[in-house]
Amino acid sequence: ISFNAIDSALSSLKNCQSYINSGMDVATQVALDLVESFNDEDDVNDMEKVMLEYATMDRELNHYIKAFEETINQVKREKPENLPDLENLAQEKFLEMESKNSDSDFESNEKYMYFKDQLKEMKKQYHANDTIEQIDEDIAVTRSQMNFICPITQMTMKRPVRNKVCGHSYEEDAILEMIQTQKQKKKKVRCPKMGCSHVDVKGSDLVPDEALKRLIDSQNKQ
Repeated sequence: ISFNAIDSALSSLKNCQSYINSGMDVATQVALDLVESFNDEDDVNDMEKVMLEYATMDRELNHYIKAFEETINQVKREKPENLPDLENLAQEKFLEMESKNSDSDFESNEKYMYFKDQLKEMKKQYHANDTIEQIDEDIAVTRSQMNFICPITQMTMKRPVRNKVCGHSYEEDAILEMIQTQKQKKKKVRCPKMGCSHVDVKGSDLVPDEALKRLIDSQNKQ
């Protein structure tokens, strides 16, 4: 196997990765749809299994890519007189990486962790409201509507983003503007949610809060 063949293989593997990412996005949306439409818990669990399969495939692909890249770099660095069997070398590295697999690896998969976080929020919002409403409907509505208000604009959020570090949500434009303004002053941004101790909100820590957006949209339709 030649360097050109490896480059071609790497390119194909990276294409596969984009398909896995798209699949994970779709599975996340389907799972949230299922919770929102109060589908059977088994259906939601099936989507969790699908996401786990995607995350496993993603880890395997990452190991393949890393094994091939390390092999190429090693050979280029050592410059042996006779070119070794690159495929065998890469396979050895790949198997070594795979032998160290553990469930904790999935914690570094952003799409998988986003799925888990949003699903938990969605279940909490929808199922928590069920039990509260049986006790006092007014309290339930007031409590959920309070979660709809951006701590910066004090208005109902249209595009909420969630802070992965402290778990609070804000209107996307408002928090990004605050980050940008403080950046120009060379200052950090404290989480604007009252009582939160997080003092360094970064744009890279923000993810779309799909669960909250769905809840706000459904409330607006009523």
